[in-house]
Amino acid sequence: MNIIHISAECYPIAKVGGLADVVGSLPKYLNLEKQNAEVIMPKYGNLWTSEKEFETVYSGTINFSGEKTDFSIELLTENELGFPIYMINIPGRFDRPGIYIDPWSSQPYWDEKERFVSFQTAALEWILNRSEKPDIIHCHDHHTGLIPFMTSQCNRYRELNQIPTIITVHNAEYQGRFDKESYKLLPAFSFDNVGLLEWDGAMNSLAAGLKTAWQITTVSKNYMEELKEESNGLESLFENESAKSTGIINGIDTEVWDPAKDELIAQNFSFRNRKSGKAENKKVLCEEFDINPDLPTVAFIGRLVREKGADLLPDLIARFMEKKREVNFVLLGTGDPQLHAIFEKMSSDHVGFFDATLEYNEKLAHQIYAGSDFILMPSRVEPCGLNQMFAMRYGTIPIVRATGGLKDSVKDISEKDGYGICFNEFNLEKAEYAINRAIDLFENQSLFNQVRSKVMKLDFSWNRSAKEYIDVYTKLMNRVG
Repeated sequence: MNIIHISAECYPIAKVGGLADVVGSLPKYLNLEKQNAEVIMPKYGNLWTSEKEFETVYSGTINFSGEKTDFSIELLTENELGFPIYMINIPGRFDRPGIYIDPWSSQPYWDEKERFVSFQTAALEWILNRSEKPDIIHCHDHHTGLIPFMTSQCNRYRELNQIPTIITVHNAEYQGRFDKESYKLLPAFSFDNVGLLEWDGAMNSLAAGLKTAWQITTVSKNYMEELKEESNGLESLFENESAKSTGIINGIDTEVWDPAKDELIAQNFSFRNRKSGKAENKKVLCEEFDINPDLPTVAFIGRLVREKGADLLPDLIARFMEKKREVNFVLLGTGDPQLHAIFEKMSSDHVGFFDATLEYNEKLAHQIYAGSDFILMPSRVEPCGLNQMFAMRYGTIPIVRATGGLKDSVKDISEKDGYGICFNEFNLEKAEYAINRAIDLFENQSLFNQVRSKVMKLDFSWNRSAKEYIDVYTKLMNRVG
């Protein structure tokens, strides 16, 4: 099968969250399963693209907002990603350093609607003019949610309406909502069907994708069910479309995330020498953060936003600092400026027990996974989560709120064959109790080492998940006949 993935992000080219990790891995593993998968994404004006070579394979024009807009399709040459990557160059739209946010003002780009509508239209224009059409068009999140609508409804793309479309919902918090009149930016379609674009009085890109895609997937089975209860206003739509919906948990690229080969960590190690390897990496990590390597070390890596439960961290950490129960906390991430200020003060107030690096730092992230004892994920919302999988690959035990994909991928140590620490309710007391359980586990070194052994043996690779996607693709192809 020929599968085209269309996405706003793809690791390592452009990354904001887990969307990039998925789109940077799934096509690679599909190709290893003898499929033909490729990625189409915008060409951003970032450092990564500036250092690479591209070959223009197509130049075209779209009618956009009453004007002709030129674009080109550029193929990445000397590609070691494991799949072809095509970038859509639309002058004046994506040739900027930020993906969604202007790094100079820290504000969303003013023309988000125009950027992503033009991107989706250009992608379809190229697909329409390709000699070899894809068997499957796989869309990711709201940035590509209008594509299933356009292939099924727009006169211009009628030739594509028998190509099955899938939309994967990585995060339903963000939906691409614009004013109702925004439909005028799309190629011509029957106005009788304008309702397919609308939800709650606005043009909603994600809702349009849910209504018109042949198949909906989400990034974990539990998240699929949660969306029917809480999805920022789309609950009834997810319920209505449940017959064509399924959850497939994400995997991780076990070649990139391999402690035995990882060039970003201080000491490589495998399951066989996990004890000494973890000890050496913990020593390096604790020197970096000026904390005591003899104490249990709990880490948080991620965006400092409400969704990730980051606002719970200051009071949670303070409770342990005040009670003097000996434990280290390390933090890596960026986000809410108010939280930045709080964590900077805490780093000064609790030297030797807490430290924070408030930046995006891929190398340090790998070292934290390799050197920490526990990874903390107190998320309010976590569609799938990858950090817990990265951490377990490196022998770091997860402490998670049982929501979304965290519930699917972490089993509490109180259960048979359990290997993590879970809490259900999002509040300070439950999170505190979970960390106390982690400290108790650490103090029982025999049991702690047994749990560490379990997490390192778990398989969270993309191999299994890729096969599930292939099953979905095959069923859709059978419908075409």
